[in-house]
Amino acid sequence: MTQTDAAPGTEQAIPDFAQIEALVDRFYDRIQAHPELGPVFNAAVHDWPAHKRLLTSFWTSVVLRAGSYRGNPMAAHHGHPITTHHFVQWLALWRETADELLAPAQVELVHEYASRIGRSLRHGLGLPEPGREPIPLGPRLPLLRGG
Repeated sequence: MTQTDAAPGTEQAIPDFAQIEALVDRFYDRIQAHPELGPVFNAAVHDWPAHKRLLTSFWTSVVLRAGSYRGNPMAAHHGHPITTHHFVQWLALWRETADELLAPAQVELVHEYASRIGRSLRHGLGLPEPGREPIPLGPRLPLLRGG
């Protein structure tokens, strides 16, 4: 069901399994073709149908508390050439895709989850917040002491 197919007064605040599955499927189809995100994901994912099933399990566990996901998202993202800019693009594409498929309250819910997860992953990967430059780690300078 698309957002425009929803009958008036039948909007649910939480998407169901089929809606989450459709969101993950369409979103990751777009990721594969995205000019900046595609190369990062396509280099890391060797079986897209299996990856989509895994991510559907992840998102249903997050949104529906399904408890079906078994994995470590932080470990899965380490070692890949991911930047803060990639997170910004990922989140914008997630929101755009959710806007097309879900009712407004559902969009807000899945976007909030995605924002929190993105912040956690960025932090765990040591990436700066959007709009902030990383602090370069150079040689330690001696502290100046006033006398």
